[in-house]
Amino acid sequence: MDTSKLVAELKLFVEQCKSNPSILQNPSLAFFKTYLESLGAQIPPATTSGKGVDGFSDSKDFLHEEKPNIASMNKLDDDIIESDVELDNSETVEPDCDPPQKMGDPSIEVTEENYDAANLSKTKAMEAISEGKLNEAIEHLTEAIMLNPRSSILYATRASVYVKLSKPNAAICDAEAALQINPDSAKGHKMRGIAHSMLGQWEEAARDLRVASKIDYDDDIAIALKKVEPNARKIEEHGRKYERLRKERERKKAELERQQRSAESQGKYKKEEVNKPFESKPDPATLSAFSDGQVIPIHSLSELEPKLSAASRASRLAVLYFTATWCGPCRFISPVFTTLAGKNPKVVFLKIDIDEARDAASKWNISSVPAFYFVKNGKEIDKVVGADKGSLEKKILQHAGSS
Repeated sequence: MDTSKLVAELKLFVEQCKSNPSILQNPSLAFFKTYLESLGAQIPPATTSGKGVDGFSDSKDFLHEEKPNIASMNKLDDDIIESDVELDNSETVEPDCDPPQKMGDPSIEVTEENYDAANLSKTKAMEAISEGKLNEAIEHLTEAIMLNPRSSILYATRASVYVKLSKPNAAICDAEAALQINPDSAKGHKMRGIAHSMLGQWEEAARDLRVASKIDYDDDIAIALKKVEPNARKIEEHGRKYERLRKERERKKAELERQQRSAESQGKYKKEEVNKPFESKPDPATLSAFSDGQVIPIHSLSELEPKLSAASRASRLAVLYFTATWCGPCRFISPVFTTLAGKNPKVVFLKIDIDEARDAASKWNISSVPAFYFVKNGKEIDKVVGADKGSLEKKILQHAGSS
């Protein structure tokens, strides 16, 4: 029997009793409590603070543990009601609901005669526009479009006449036809932007007019942008504001859900702890000596021995890996060792360079590398010499499983 280990555990238990005498009220320790009382010991009564073994709350109190505010979570589920934005809509018009205008068939072949006839109709339309005969201009431009349906400028020009007639929907239809033919049509973007502004669609208007100004800037675009951009900026800032609010709401909701999951997990853990027999646990100083899931580099014997002692106190398997920078097989097996550390977080993986930690290599009588020594409770229980991945994995699984 390893009496040194039993003594260490007994010391730890006594320290815990000193800091929290209510441990002795645990039913699983009734035999020990009776023994102490038979020796004349005075056992403090159970505390009224609700704390049980290891300082945890009694199980009946878990029903009343403080939990994240569910009402707050429900409130976060409510939609954010956006306030109205004060916009200047003084120059907007009612949307037009006329039947769709005639559109050309882009699949027909445009002959030279059709091309010339379309140009003649366009000329007549421009004369009608100059005379203020806008409906007549629409008729001429429609004739031109039917003759030459592949001309983006004809659609864009008819869109400009619809704008003059305060028919923004018709203008948008023609502008989009122009942009399908020529996506870089400045007039197409310009007319669609102006038409959107007539309908109070400020963001769409600003987007089109900004594109038009980049393609072919003119004074008309500048004037239109001057009217549109103040409203567009207000809407864009308004949208950014409420997007920030929505993101903040989602962040708070996620945090409340995380707290709720944490509280439920903590409550479950405490219930399990308060109802199970007392078990000795490694002290925090011992646990701090480990880097779970990582390989710990060792530079000297004075570093190695405390790590092995800590592993022994925690009843953990320790694997010592002796290596050297000049060793070819070591370069192969080192990544394997690191991977195994990640897969076995409760095993202590120690890496010792024999040229750096000569004192450690000497004490362990290392004659070749790589070499792996398995240590438990301060005693060597197994070893692997050479870059034998299969044996290394097998022995770690074997000895770690018996911890």
